[in-house]
Amino acid sequence: MSYDVIIIGSGPGGYVCAVKAAQLGLKVAVVEKRATYGGTCLNVGCIPSKALLHASEMYHHAAHGMDALGVELAAPKLNLAKMMAHKDATVRSNVEGVSFLFKKNKIDGIQGTGKILAAGKVEITNDKGETQVLETKNIIIATGSEVAGIPGVQVDIDEKVIVSSTGGIALDKVPAKMIVVGGGVIGLELGSVWSRLGAKVTVVEYLDSILGGMDGEVSKQFQRMLAKQGMEFNLGAKVTGVEKADKGAKVTFEPVKGGEAQTLEADIVLVATGRKPYTTGLGLEEAGVVLDNRGRVEIDGHFRTNVAGIYAIGDVVRGPMLAHKAEDEGVALAEILAGQHGHVNYDIIPGVVYTHPEVASVGKAEEELKAAGVAYKVGKFPFSANGRARAMLATDGFVKVLADKQTDRVLGVHIVGFGAGEMIHEAAVLMEFGGSSEDLGRTCHAHPTMSEAVKEAALATFFKPIHM
Repeated sequence: MSYDVIIIGSGPGGYVCAVKAAQLGLKVAVVEKRATYGGTCLNVGCIPSKALLHASEMYHHAAHGMDALGVELAAPKLNLAKMMAHKDATVRSNVEGVSFLFKKNKIDGIQGTGKILAAGKVEITNDKGETQVLETKNIIIATGSEVAGIPGVQVDIDEKVIVSSTGGIALDKVPAKMIVVGGGVIGLELGSVWSRLGAKVTVVEYLDSILGGMDGEVSKQFQRMLAKQGMEFNLGAKVTGVEKADKGAKVTFEPVKGGEAQTLEADIVLVATGRKPYTTGLGLEEAGVVLDNRGRVEIDGHFRTNVAGIYAIGDVVRGPMLAHKAEDEGVALAEILAGQHGHVNYDIIPGVVYTHPEVASVGKAEEELKAAGVAYKVGKFPFSANGRARAMLATDGFVKVLADKQTDRVLGVHIVGFGAGEMIHEAAVLMEFGGSSEDLGRTCHAHPTMSEAVKEAALATFFKPIHM
């Protein structure tokens, strides 16, 4: 059978691309090596981690956050097995949802490992070692990413004592101590889960700040909040070794700027140093597909590789490794293949850290604007001055708006606070249409809501806030 499109990988980029292409009338097949669809995100990434983040937050809130509201409870009891069962049920529901979408849109899902033989030809090997070759007009590489490890350090990740994010969402008991190598999104989210459940969590990070490229003010204030919750940080620390110990494992690190090495021991070490593109066994070299110096598939502005008829999207190409970025690329590419004009605005891709409180941002950080020599103005508003936040005892955090000094066009918005991941989208919509801080500040917001803090920060940007 011949197809219009064969997609290798069924993660958010792959399955969304498949659905959109089928909706536009193309004959589509998706090749997936896992037993279930959804890729890393649905199976062992975004979805299960959010289930644990929510459940652990509820547990912690029951233990520490209810008394002040007049709700008096006996000390809650943790049933970790039941919490993990909730996580697994959430995953199952989501991956079954993708299967349903494939059937609904008449997409052929094929279980097996895909390999590109040449433009138009994909070989699929199933778990029995049997192979078949399918022909297609277009091939889309949507194979995502895998755990990056620690550059220059040999680490034996057994997913029991030394774990990646995959093992980090599947521990069978709460460790007394956990070391998280990496102060990025994954490390802080999973570190938060186990910290709330009772672990003493220490983060070891190479950079001098957590959350890498996020706005510096956001990073500093957020670190203080996590420290107040009990997490400890060793920043500017280069990890030189991770190995098993008599009990648990140990991490050795030294100051990046020079100094004596330290060794810490813990029951569990979580290696959360980021991810790298997954291209193993795809046949890219044989097919002549060019990779860049970071192992990513090189593409042009229309997702085309250097080989005609072969495209790539998602974590395997340049840009932020975010599920929603991959989804947007999938939709845009499907539209292009159907003769339409698909497009992704890479300047307006929100990023969220699903901790408590949440951190969300879209557009430029203040440091980026300074480096680019852009004249800008800043408006901020704290949740401590927001009526709804006070009522909910959710006053930690603030909203920060960055706008062009001359035109008032909003260039970036950063939020630390309860529900920040939901609030960031009004900023994304505003920026998608080139809106100004005055546009946002003059837009009527329902009262009382947390989102009024976004309006007030916008008012503070173009003139003055009302409630501060």
